[in-house]
Amino acid sequence: MSNRFPVYFIPHGGGPWPFMDFPRDAEGKAPWDDLRAFLEGLDAEIGRRPKAVLVVSGHWEKEPVPTVSTAVKPGMLFDYYNFPPHTYELSYPAPGSPALATRARALLAEAGIESAEDDKRGFDHGVFIPFMLVYPEADVPLTMISLKNTLDVESHVAIGKALAPLRDEDVLIIASGMSYHNMRMFRQAEPNHVQQAIRFDDWLTEAVASPDSERRADVLSTWDQNPDALACHVPDHDHLVPLFVAAGAAGSDGGRQVFRGEFLGKPYSAYRFG
Repeated sequence: MSNRFPVYFIPHGGGPWPFMDFPRDAEGKAPWDDLRAFLEGLDAEIGRRPKAVLVVSGHWEKEPVPTVSTAVKPGMLFDYYNFPPHTYELSYPAPGSPALATRARALLAEAGIESAEDDKRGFDHGVFIPFMLVYPEADVPLTMISLKNTLDVESHVAIGKALAPLRDEDVLIIASGMSYHNMRMFRQAEPNHVQQAIRFDDWLTEAVASPDSERRADVLSTWDQNPDALACHVPDHDHLVPLFVAAGAAGSDGGRQVFRGEFLGKPYSAYRFG
């Protein structure tokens, strides 16, 4: 039995949604109950704990090269706005892993990819919000890695491919973003936009399924040619880019949809490779 860890692309919602009170529907459910349940069940689904997690966050997107956090005890980076005061008092004291950061940079260098490090950055909400549910005891070290500010498919697939050996070194790679990220339309149930979101989610689910890594990368490189794509990622696609890294790290493991949430008819998905 292989000890290789899978790779995940997970949705982290918007801001601190899982930690807010929302009106419940006729069945007693809040809009993000399904997302909370998925994230809370991820540890059991994986079946064993990694020695550390490498997290690719859609909220660390302005670096010219992939940048790795070397902080021993990352602080909190509350990079959301106009939410209730209690959401700025959340705490997630998971340790960092400088050793994993060093190893990640070595793998990138072996692949000819320039990188940098940052010992000051705290956990942004693309990290601490989901992991407060995945590992609520904050007992698994987390190391963050940024996107490149180019936000292109090719270089991010290459970053993932370079980092893939970590999967055989007791490291879990998790890409945190959103397959749908048009916050202006999220709270609207306009029928045409709902259909656009459904069609794009279906296309993305099919695109990641191929076990042929080159074909998968080629299909993903056409994402912005999909007629529904740009309506689903406004004003930019930074929340989709972590998926490109996950697809690169997946190698010959095809992706499968392991969660599909919905808000006012608009779906958003999680994928597992391996």
